Amino acid sequence: MALGAAVSLGTGFASAAPATTATTTTASCTYPYVCIQRVSDGAIIGRFQDVTSTWQSLPSKPSNVRVINTRHDDVAYIREAGGSVDCVAPNSTLGIMGYVLTGIRISSSATCA
Repeated sequence: MALGAAVSLGTGFASAAPATTATTTTASCTYPYVCIQRVSDGAIIGRFQDVTSTWQSLPSKPSNVRVINTRHDDVAYIREAGGSVDCVAPNSTLGIMGYVLTGIRISSSATCA
């Protein structure tokens, strides 16, 4: 349904639809948070802001999500169930499809290493 609504908005005003979509997405996750957004409906299912030296466990084990990092100078590390770790740079979004996430760690590092 969400896709249908987006298409309907886009048919009348091509330039207005992307701005509305972008505003809706970023308005749900504002600075200084790192958010986990479900791809299927755009719902924010996790919001984190503390820099930690250890992993924060995720309350659920989400998959098919976007990780939105609104922080300006901090990276976010995302741990997958198989042990792989992805890094989300400051002011970036990373789509995670087909993998189950188990943890997050926000680091004060400004770059992924």
